[in-house]
Amino acid sequence: MNALHIKKGASSHSAYDLRNPLGDQRETHTLCVLVDNEAGVLARVIGLFSGRGYNIESLTVAETDHLGHRSRITIVTTGTPAVIEQIKAQLSRLVPVHQVNDLTVEGPAVSRELALIKVAGTGERRVEAMRLAEVFRAKVVDTTLESFVFELTGAPTKVDAFIELMRPLGVVEVARTGVAAIARGGFAPD
Repeated sequence: MNALHIKKGASSHSAYDLRNPLGDQRETHTLCVLVDNEAGVLARVIGLFSGRGYNIESLTVAETDHLGHRSRITIVTTGTPAVIEQIKAQLSRLVPVHQVNDLTVEGPAVSRELALIKVAGTGERRVEAMRLAEVFRAKVVDTTLESFVFELTGAPTKVDAFIELMRPLGVVEVARTGVAAIARGGFAPD
């Protein structure tokens, strides 16, 4: 008998079995991390993820406090509840990190993404691309006789849906900013 065999009913994705032995559901979380705006900080945060095999689905970073020299990193990641808690704890222990907030569990939040989608087509495909753009409120930011570049801002699911509908019409290229997110209401999360 083969030394490595799968029990009846066990998952064939052995990498997930090793990292998720209890079979917990994987969840997607949006984390906002307030850090010092200095050289090497982003590399340290990314190193934490890559060194432990955590995936980053989206990453945005920008200075948000010029006087305090602070930047905000927004990370969308997926893992079991235990892995998400571990990520948050490990991020909190990094020296340049001042605050870690999990917008997914701390209350209502707004998340948006900007995408530029280049679509090539003529004739009826071109007309259909314009109709879809109008429905999604995408703006035409560049046009030639053979192509459009659409700008779309919205929730990541909206951006995904627009891109999927445009694929059969001739998507040539897609550029996405990644998710920017913030808590709803008049106060910052603790």
